[in-house]
Amino acid sequence: MFRLPVGRHAIRSLYGRARRMSSLQGELAAYQQPPTKVTRLASGMRVASQYTPDETVTVGVWIDAGSRFETKENNGTAHFLEHMAFKGTKRRSRIQLEQEIENMGGHLNAYTSREQTVYYAKCFGSDLRNGVDILADILQHSTLDPGPLDFERGVILREMEEVEKTTEEVLLDRLHLTAFHGSPLGFTILGPVENIQSITREHLREYVETNYLADRIVVAAAGPVDHGELVQHSEELFCHFRPGTGKRKEETPSFYGAELLYRSEEENSLAHFAVGFEGVSWTHPDSLTFMVIQSIVGNYKRNEGLVPAKLSSNRITNSIASNLGPGAESFSAFNTSYKDTGLFGFYGESDEDTLDGYLDELLFAVSNLAFSVTEEEVERGKRQLKTTLFGSLDSTTAIAEDIARQLLVYGRRIPLAELLLRLDAINIEDVKRVAREHLFDKDVAVTALGPLSRMPALAELRRRTAARRF
Repeated sequence: MFRLPVGRHAIRSLYGRARRMSSLQGELAAYQQPPTKVTRLASGMRVASQYTPDETVTVGVWIDAGSRFETKENNGTAHFLEHMAFKGTKRRSRIQLEQEIENMGGHLNAYTSREQTVYYAKCFGSDLRNGVDILADILQHSTLDPGPLDFERGVILREMEEVEKTTEEVLLDRLHLTAFHGSPLGFTILGPVENIQSITREHLREYVETNYLADRIVVAAAGPVDHGELVQHSEELFCHFRPGTGKRKEETPSFYGAELLYRSEEENSLAHFAVGFEGVSWTHPDSLTFMVIQSIVGNYKRNEGLVPAKLSSNRITNSIASNLGPGAESFSAFNTSYKDTGLFGFYGESDEDTLDGYLDELLFAVSNLAFSVTEEEVERGKRQLKTTLFGSLDSTTAIAEDIARQLLVYGRRIPLAELLLRLDAINIEDVKRVAREHLFDKDVAVTALGPLSRMPALAELRRRTAARRF
């Protein structure tokens, strides 16, 4: 008779076996990845595609332009443009645009980040040309009429109200403001209320003229797509983007050890906090090791998870669950890379009494990686990262996004097989070195909100990044 093993090690064993199987499947898929075809047009625009045997295709335009390329006066313009893109062009009214997409059985979407603006369409492979034509039309011939522009102000302000209800998103925005104070990288994507209320058609057109240049644009597609056809459509339809005028002048943002606290005394409310270290850029040699460290630190949510926290092989989760009790509500590590810098750290929630001890545990756990990390922890972190990386490429939209983002960031699409080899090469000494160089005894940026009477001073938190336990 087959019996399931029981007990602490058995739970870990079953969970670990499932993780290893998922990682193994991803590794096998990595060596079977279809090639990414890339063509640079005479204008400097790049066109890229990967064939997948799907019914639908995702085709989009990824632009090297986001909120970090704004000024204090026009912050919010990139995001405002995203809202105006579907409000009508010289050839199509808003209603005609919506009807055309609906008749295709497709959909349009757009989003803005700090470094990129994205517009994409999902449609059947037979409608590829029409999808490209619609994207080219809205990006090159939007009317930006005053009526829809004024209407969208209200939409964006309501969006801002919804964002403000998401404490984690608010604090991570404030963390950027704190860490990169004085740099556009610290701006919010939506922009301040006063800008949203005052942005004009001229502001939008000026931003497009300055930033929507051919050599900063990637047209990417994934699905049942013929690369030659995609290149032909792109060359014909995206003909109004100006060529680039040379390398854009960009100053590397300075990182500041600083704090921004929002105290409130609401009864029974949790304290929310985010702590950030200066990270590294996408192209930095240690960027992949930082991703592994993020996986090692991991995340925790009280009373959630397949493995009980006190039985977890994650030392940080185990220590918090065993030593701090129910007052430690949750934490999650984050690692965000940009062109020339990065932000690594953790976001957490706790009750007021637990706050000091919680921050102490988390800061020690991160900085102590400079001296103490096991082979098991490194291998687990690598497996989890593989599962995340391979599992994220599960749709044509995700694949198209991966292609375009890598072309903008690295100048090429890194094959999964190469990424796998680089990831497998990371060892204990790499993790210790990166933690020692970037996390141990380093400045931190801190934001927090809620009942903060037990919040340690910034100087004390800074001191704890160098604390040792014997």
